[in-house]
Amino acid sequence: MLKVAMIGAGSVGFTRRLFMDILAVPELRDTEFRFMDIAEEPLEMSAALCRKMAADSGVAATVRATTDRREALDGADYVFCMIRVGGLDAFAKDIEIPLKYGVDQCVGDTLGPGGVFYALRTIPVLLDIARDMRELCPDALLLNYSNPMAMNCWALRRAGGVRVVGLCHGVQHGAWQIAKALGIPLEEMQYICAGINHQTWFIRVCHRGQDLTSRIPEAMAADEDIRKHDPLRLDVLQRFGYYSTESNGHLSEYLPWYRKGPDRDRYMDYSIWPGGETGGYLRACRETADDYRKNYPKWLSGELDQIRLGDRSVEHGSYILEALETGRVYRGCFNVENTGLITNLPDGCTVELPCVVDSTGIHPQFVGDLPMQCAATCRASISVQQMAVEAALTGDRQMVRLAVLHDPLTGALCTPDQVWAMVDEMFRELAPWLPQFRD
Repeated sequence: MLKVAMIGAGSVGFTRRLFMDILAVPELRDTEFRFMDIAEEPLEMSAALCRKMAADSGVAATVRATTDRREALDGADYVFCMIRVGGLDAFAKDIEIPLKYGVDQCVGDTLGPGGVFYALRTIPVLLDIARDMRELCPDALLLNYSNPMAMNCWALRRAGGVRVVGLCHGVQHGAWQIAKALGIPLEEMQYICAGINHQTWFIRVCHRGQDLTSRIPEAMAADEDIRKHDPLRLDVLQRFGYYSTESNGHLSEYLPWYRKGPDRDRYMDYSIWPGGETGGYLRACRETADDYRKNYPKWLSGELDQIRLGDRSVEHGSYILEALETGRVYRGCFNVENTGLITNLPDGCTVELPCVVDSTGIHPQFVGDLPMQCAATCRASISVQQMAVEAALTGDRQMVRLAVLHDPLTGALCTPDQVWAMVDEMFRELAPWLPQFRD
């Protein structure tokens, strides 16, 4: 019987989904789940809903809920992490303070001032989790879903002392878009997608032995949904020659060219939050949390259907557990350390690239060079990530200022004096969640 700890189990988005994904694997249906969160009410809500789904599905899985992290981790085989340190209150400051200085973020969880301060809040907690894991479950694998993915995994590798893999779903959605545009079955499409989290690139796409990579720009331009919802991604594709995995609004934040000036609106789709709306993800998170609370009693009573057994998502987590526990091979793109795998990105950084999983472990695959234009965009972000991780581990305020100064979007919109003032204001407003910077 597996023991799976879920840290941050009050999560509205991930807990129920990952729980039912794991139970979709017949060999894992007697798993013992340990749900842990510091917020007792959402923790109990998640636990109650998952217990009901397990009972309705007729499986033997058990759910134990606790606010004691050490209790959840003791003897665990796998640890899922989906924490949001500071919750939506801190997230709002990540968006609202930079906006006062002209830095307009749609998501703010990966790069930019929001992403940097999100990392500064999250990394100390991740290191606390890793410290407990070293003592209580030293052989466990940490499957991280918490953003900013690249920075969090980088810090864990530097200072955590545990095995970690970072998981996201951007590649899966991008692959679906490409298959749809090309008119081929997704299950018949082979591809190499590589880069860094939220900046991965489909550098080769094949179908039945035929290389279709050069056809992607024309096919995507002919797709009505892409033209409507992803005009910025389409523009980058036409200029770079390669399609990026991340949503329109997300991608806009990592580049210095689009979220400014009179032409801005033609690259955005404000009808959906990932299209580029200012604070779009924050708004979506608030609405999702409200809907969750409204629907909770209906799910619990059975008035509304929950996730059904066997209704499995594209999230990698359950497939990794299945491959490691049963030997059934799984292939996906994960976040791992660059050990010469992408040869024109720095060693030691976090890269997202193809991996193979079987009963012997997770095996990252060699990619070689990214196209130069894709690598250049990734390297600009990696420089910010490296400085932010260093600052998070050392408590160096000046390094935080330098990280934000080198952020491509911030640099396109702010003077150095404005960056300094913005960072100092964020330090003041977010101080309760930044213990490593207290004097």
